Amino acid sequence: MLDIYVDGDACPVKEEVLHVARRHGLEVYLVSNGYLRPINNRKVHIILVESGPDVADDWIAERIGDGDIAITADILLAQRCLKNSASAVGPTGKLFTEENIGNVVASRALNAHLREIGEISGGNSGFTKQDRSRFLQALEEVIQNIKRR
Repeated sequence: MLDIYVDGDACPVKEEVLHVARRHGLEVYLVSNGYLRPINNRKVHIILVESGPDVADDWIAERIGDGDIAITADILLAQRCLKNSASAVGPTGKLFTEENIGNVVASRALNAHLREIGEISGGNSGFTKQDRSRFLQALEEVIQNIKRR
């Protein structure tokens, strides 16, 4: 209980996760289908999965459970983790909950459709120091809430 699963491909807050996890003595699973540098910490597990769509997501979703935390920008993975009674936090500090995940998934689908028909273009804005700060605060709050249960 209270392990952290990181969707490691292009995650901008890996170091922050490791720092917070070390402070709390938590196990971390960094899951990726590409190279991740080795980390000299027995509580940090580097999981390399095969290349392919959703392989890392599937690995996380099959193992995460009640009291665990997923770190991901992938809204559909966050939804799968919530269904397993886990918590999910985005790298910008966005907390995904049962109350908001439906709207977030619907917004994702709408934006994808608008991009397809050319109504909107471009991607997400850049990752900022404020995003990093919000993430650290959100992760700490989630950990404290789980520990209080």
